[in-house]
Amino acid sequence: MKLKNIIFAILLLTIPYSLATSHSFAQQVSLSISPPLLEVFIKPGKSIMVAYSLENSGDPTIIEAEVVSFEPKDNLGQISLKSTLEGPVRFYLDNADLQLNQSFFLKTGEKQQLLLRIRVPDGAPEGDYYYSLLAKTVPPPTLEGVASSRAKATIASNILITVTESGIVEVKPKIAIFEILSRFKLNLFGKVVKIFDSFDKVPLMLIVENKGNNLIKPEGKISLRGNFGETSTHEIIPKNILAQSQRLIEARLPSPAGEANGGQATPSASINDGNSSLIFNGFFVGLYNLSTNITFGENSPTIFASSSFFAFPFKLLFGFIIVVTLTIYVIKKFSRNDD
Repeated sequence: MKLKNIIFAILLLTIPYSLATSHSFAQQVSLSISPPLLEVFIKPGKSIMVAYSLENSGDPTIIEAEVVSFEPKDNLGQISLKSTLEGPVRFYLDNADLQLNQSFFLKTGEKQQLLLRIRVPDGAPEGDYYYSLLAKTVPPPTLEGVASSRAKATIASNILITVTESGIVEVKPKIAIFEILSRFKLNLFGKVVKIFDSFDKVPLMLIVENKGNNLIKPEGKISLRGNFGETSTHEIIPKNILAQSQRLIEARLPSPAGEANGGQATPSASINDGNSSLIFNGFFVGLYNLSTNITFGENSPTIFASSSFFAFPFKLLFGFIIVVTLTIYVIKKFSRNDD
């Protein structure tokens, strides 16, 4: 009994000490930056200054600001950050007490203005250059024997810079894909016809390629026309397509007047999965034509594309045939039994 009492007393003495030396600190990080996107047209040899506002809504933290280059990652508008700054454009902070790649402290609820100077040297090649202003949290040094679970966060504001002496940009668009996505296809006289059941959803993919050296922003519409004259028109959502890249183009939700054959055309709930730009819902019967015309501002080329599909209530017809067949079978069976 005495040995057990001694062991119990030792445990009581050591447990509080171990608890006291294993504190863990969890940090809440919540940063916002404005403006979130900057588009700049600038001549070689010129510079501009942009005032950014960085706000900390979380716990007090240490911040570091830097500028890095980025490039398009896929056709969904995602980007890939580079580890260094590329291109001729130079960046500085005009703040008296701040520099890029230098850490500073930001209290809870505090705002910090970052005066970013953007300079394009003389002789810089014309074209587009893409950068991100990053605000990154920097973990503070930890005390010996103290476990730290400091959260790390990075917030970015993208900077799209077009260097041009004349103010004229290169617009070279191309519709890479304008296709109705269907599991069933029929080849008739050398033409592929997309087949749908009348109750099926009809997904459409529109991908525009930018073959020029400057970003472009598409404007236009997607139209659906049925064989009975019904129409549905949907405006394209203008989004930047960076130089030498492709992007999946989405369309706006239709107004109540923009209904096709009693159904409504709506973007897919998973539109950013890279499979569709617009999904048409409704009861469709017959041949339908889809078309798009896209422009890129004043005095820019207009590009067109079209596609079509055929819809019929195959499932309803198949179910009707089954019901009729079973009905005839039952009637014949009962007729034999009566005989």
